[in-house]
Amino acid sequence: MFFTYLRRELRRRRKAALVVASGLALGIALVIVVNSVSSGMSKAQDKVLQSLYGLGTDMTVTKAAEPAASSSERPRFRFDAQDDGSDDEQSSDRVMVQGFQTLASSTVGKVGAQDGVSDAVGGLSLQVVKVSGQFTRGQFQQDQGGGGQQGGGPGQGGGNGQPQGEVRGGGADFDVNSYSVYGTDVTEPALGPLTSSEITSGRTFRTTETNAAVVVADTSYAKEKKLEVGSTVTVKGIEFKVIGIATPDSGDAAANLYIPLKQAQTLADAKDKVTTIYVKATDSQRIDSVKSTIQKNISGTTVTTSADLADTVSGSLSTASSLATSVGKWLSIAVLVAAFLVAGLLTSSAVSRRVREFGTLKALGWKSGRVTRQVVGEAVVNGLLGGALGIAVGLAGAYAVTAISPTLQAQLGGGAGGGPGRQTASTTLDIALTAPVSLTTVALAVGLAVTGGLIAGAFGGWRASRLRPADALRRVE
Repeated sequence: MFFTYLRRELRRRRKAALVVASGLALGIALVIVVNSVSSGMSKAQDKVLQSLYGLGTDMTVTKAAEPAASSSERPRFRFDAQDDGSDDEQSSDRVMVQGFQTLASSTVGKVGAQDGVSDAVGGLSLQVVKVSGQFTRGQFQQDQGGGGQQGGGPGQGGGNGQPQGEVRGGGADFDVNSYSVYGTDVTEPALGPLTSSEITSGRTFRTTETNAAVVVADTSYAKEKKLEVGSTVTVKGIEFKVIGIATPDSGDAAANLYIPLKQAQTLADAKDKVTTIYVKATDSQRIDSVKSTIQKNISGTTVTTSADLADTVSGSLSTASSLATSVGKWLSIAVLVAAFLVAGLLTSSAVSRRVREFGTLKALGWKSGRVTRQVVGEAVVNGLLGGALGIAVGLAGAYAVTAISPTLQAQLGGGAGGGPGRQTASTTLDIALTAPVSLTTVALAVGLAVTGGLIAGAFGGWRASRLRPADALRRVE
């Protein structure tokens, strides 16, 4: 009887049911879109970390940089004049650890042993400054009309019978080339900055090449220097063979050149040292607790997570994230509250128009509780219908955002927010926004639909429970 009466009444009042369902659908759809976009923002922020530090990296461990180096610590280049009078090219490399103070390689093991850490790997960021060029000897040109003049300016003969003239031409022509080098632990290929790039030519490192003179070049740097697989690159007198070309998935590359960690430590005279430790957590929900554990148990370290990077991000990603988390959240709440109130008022109003009906049912023996259950049942069905419409519209909106994939810019300043080889300059990354819909979001939508129906039913049920059979008689003409 309950369902028969329910079906008949819903069919008879299709327009009223559709109005209530549409209001609830609007609020639920907005909640789905806002939650999905917020989830996409979170993924975009995670992608910023991955773009800087590689796939699988949940956090990085570093040691804060020391104050600016004094002039005595700056690189110095000395070139000697050629004793044989030749003008051969000369060059000198200076390899410097970049950005952070170094950590002992043993710290990697300590970090990896912390509770909640799945894996940890160290890397060494270097900056190479190469100065190359040549001195050109000047040519002495004799003064053709000087004759026997006494004295003379610099470079001229005097009265001692020497030829008069001056040295012309000559000088020095040197070029300065600066590039970044990252020392990667080839035994851990699944973690570290190189994982954010795809090998588009050649191959990556083999796990046995721990101390091999091989290099993977970033595609932009390779194009600039005309490097290809099989070419050689000389760093501080050591020839490295190019075995692969890497193209970053998004943003800039972490470094111009990637070499095995031991080779990088040798070049920088930093044996058993690393600048950054890349950490993967056992559970993404435990990242904050893992961060606290590392900072507590390993003193003098700075732990950076994607949430920390989000605080330093500016640009359109930051603006959109603020809108989604603040304006979007409160707008969703406001629309939901309005939808619930409207649904309740419309249901209550519908009950008022059904006084004769409910009064007659009571006169026939229906209890107030049965009438109330009937009204609540109709309201819950309207809520579920609104939920279904809202989920459909919300999924369509989230799909549209993902299909369009608007590009957002994430700008990070220098310091811990920069990646290897980028600690001193601003970094700009282009991130495509998506709006993934999780099962949790769908479950939330269903819960809101039921809640909306119950609230509307509470309004109508309360009104229906107060009706008396005599109220129906007053409406009889």
